[in-house]
Amino acid sequence: MAITGVPFTITDWSRVPPSEHRGEMGTSTWRVLEAGPFRVRVVEYRPGYKADHWCGRGHIVYVLEGKIHVDLRNGQRYVLMSGMGFEAGDDEGNPHLVHTETGARVFIVD
Repeated sequence: MAITGVPFTITDWSRVPPSEHRGEMGTSTWRVLEAGPFRVRVVEYRPGYKADHWCGRGHIVYVLEGKIHVDLRNGQRYVLMSGMGFEAGDDEGNPHLVHTETGARVFIVD
């Protein structure tokens, strides 16, 4: 991966305005920074959150706090806790759905 056209930038995530997103169940709060062709986010999933769609977009995800469950459309299921993450490419071979019982805060690049 070549990261080009992105100037050196310091981000104080507490100053990035949050936006609320509803899932099939519960809500999440996103703080989003656009950096060239990349979208960088800190997402807080509230307890009981479940995404409302299977996502085929590529991501690099790192769990900062809490625990998330990641289901793949092919039936595989994973539990990721603080300090863990996943990588998935931009294709329909990786559709995934995130949910959490307890809540979590994650860092995502896509």
